[in-house]
Amino acid sequence: MIRVLLADDHVLVREGLKRLLGGSPDVEVVAEAATGDEVLPLAREHTVDVLVLDVSMPGVGFLEVLRQLREQHPRIKVVVLSGHPEDEYAERALKAGATGYVTKERTPNELLEAIRRSAQGLRYVSESLAQHLVARLSGDQERPAHQALSDREFEVLQLLGRGKSIKEIGAVLALSPKTVSTYRERILQKLDLKTTADLIRYAVQQGLTD
Repeated sequence: MIRVLLADDHVLVREGLKRLLGGSPDVEVVAEAATGDEVLPLAREHTVDVLVLDVSMPGVGFLEVLRQLREQHPRIKVVVLSGHPEDEYAERALKAGATGYVTKERTPNELLEAIRRSAQGLRYVSESLAQHLVARLSGDQERPAHQALSDREFEVLQLLGRGKSIKEIGAVLALSPKTVSTYRERILQKLDLKTTADLIRYAVQQGLTD
C-alpha cells in the first residue's frame, strides 16, 4: 500500500484527489495539509511514502518544503502537482528533489502513474516535459531571465510579487531582514531591474505570484 500525504490549500481539490486515489486499491491517503507549514509536522506524525505537493500554497513555499523534506525525511518521495505551465516550475522542482511533476490539466491516470513510479524510487515526467527539458539542456530554447536565479532568490521574488514585505519574507523563509535585502539586491542585478516595484511587476507579468 502506498501511503500518500496530500498538500493543497483548496478543499475541493483535496476532496477530488481523495476520491481519485481512494478508488485505487494500492493507494491510501493518510493525511492532508492546507499550507506549506503543515507538511513537515504531518510527515513526522504519519508514515508517508509519497507527498503530493501543490506548487502554490500559503506559508512555506514548495521549494523550501522540498529542501526540508529531503533533509528530514529523505525516504518520502514527492510528486509536485501544479496549475502552472511545466516550463515555469518543473525544472526547479526536479532539481530540488521531486520525483515527479504533474500539471493539473493532466489525466487522473497520469497522477496515479507518477505516484506509483515515485513510490518505487523512479522519476515521472510527461512526454512534453521531457522534450522541454531536453530542449532546455541542449540550448535550443531561450530561458526566461528568472531562470538564472537561485532557488532562494526565486522564492524571494515570488514573495515580493505577492506583496510581502522584507520582514514578512524573512519570517516565512526563516531569514533575517538583512539577508532578504541582500537577496533582493541580487535579484535586481540579475534581472536588470531598479526597484522593488519593478520586481513586483516582473513577477506578476511572468505569472510567478499565483
